[in-house]
Amino acid sequence: MDGLGLGGSPVRIAMTSTWHRRRLPALSHLSRRSPRLAGPLPLPPDPSSVVAWAWYVDGVARPAPSISVAARAAANGDGFVWLGLKDPTDADLEGLGQQFDLHPLAIEDAVHGHTRSKLEMFGEDLFMVISTVAYVDHEELTDTSEIVTTGQVMIFLGDHFVITVRSGEHAQLSTLRASLEANPARLARGPSEVLYAIADKIIDDYQDVVAEFEVDLDDVETRVFSRGGSHEVDRVYQLKRELIEFKRCVVPLGPPLLRLATRDLPVIPPEAKAYFRELADHHTQAREAVASFDEVLSSILQAGLARASVADNEDMRKISAWVAIVAVPTMVAGIYGMNFDNMPELHWHYGYFAVLALILAFMVGLWAGFKRNRWL
Repeated sequence: MDGLGLGGSPVRIAMTSTWHRRRLPALSHLSRRSPRLAGPLPLPPDPSSVVAWAWYVDGVARPAPSISVAARAAANGDGFVWLGLKDPTDADLEGLGQQFDLHPLAIEDAVHGHTRSKLEMFGEDLFMVISTVAYVDHEELTDTSEIVTTGQVMIFLGDHFVITVRSGEHAQLSTLRASLEANPARLARGPSEVLYAIADKIIDDYQDVVAEFEVDLDDVETRVFSRGGSHEVDRVYQLKRELIEFKRCVVPLGPPLLRLATRDLPVIPPEAKAYFRELADHHTQAREAVASFDEVLSSILQAGLARASVADNEDMRKISAWVAIVAVPTMVAGIYGMNFDNMPELHWHYGYFAVLALILAFMVGLWAGFKRNRWL
């Protein structure tokens, strides 16, 4: 077999100078772990969790019989490999870790997930976790509505490979892959362009969710401040809970993007920093929108609770006023119900009518007084 036997032409065995400087000190160590440097070892089967993969040379997908063969060719300086995985098993990632020399800590994070967005460097390889958010459509906002659903995309990035591990049913990357393949000039820039495209897509998703959240916020604000809207506080509280979940996804991505835009990282070309600065600006807009929504919801919640308290006080005043009015005939009836012989007006011919008139006069007077003081 000549070289690696890809596409009928021998694959270059000489490494690029960058890769050579990177791998040479640990060559004897890696040769025991990595099939790409160990010669013609048996090729492991492709993991079942791989939903899509391709080997790109000069931005164009090239045929390869397996991931292992493509990985060896890429490691020898021919393009790069992009693997997309969905909920991989420990065995899947361990096998890929041996082929691509992935750090064990990064593999552990990819298997078990991570609660926050982050960026770490392991040698010259980059590992990044980006939280994803999708808006859940609902006909009407209730006190139990699910508004956002979250997930993660974990990215292993080297000078000749990109491995994306997706957790959650949204943030699919198949459309993104097709878009990049339609523009070979972008893919020709290397793995860093894939990282930029993924981060750009996720931040666009953030902004889409921000727009949908704004609609829900306007709706709940209208409900709370409408007549009789003091009982909509439960919906405000539910919206605030969902916003907190959204906020936990958006805010932690800021420092990793700033690091990509300002720091010198081996796998990020200097000319790519400007693009990541643009992403950082877009992310800042989404983050500031989420923060403003949080403040508005807090104000609406406080206003709603205050309106509910005022409404309760008004109800209590009305009840107290009617109790005072009804107490007049009750009191008079109680007095004349004592049945003493020597009580005034008991034997007067018009006594009954006079007492009724007195009771009515007191009740009307109390009603007028409470009405004037806005208790009724």
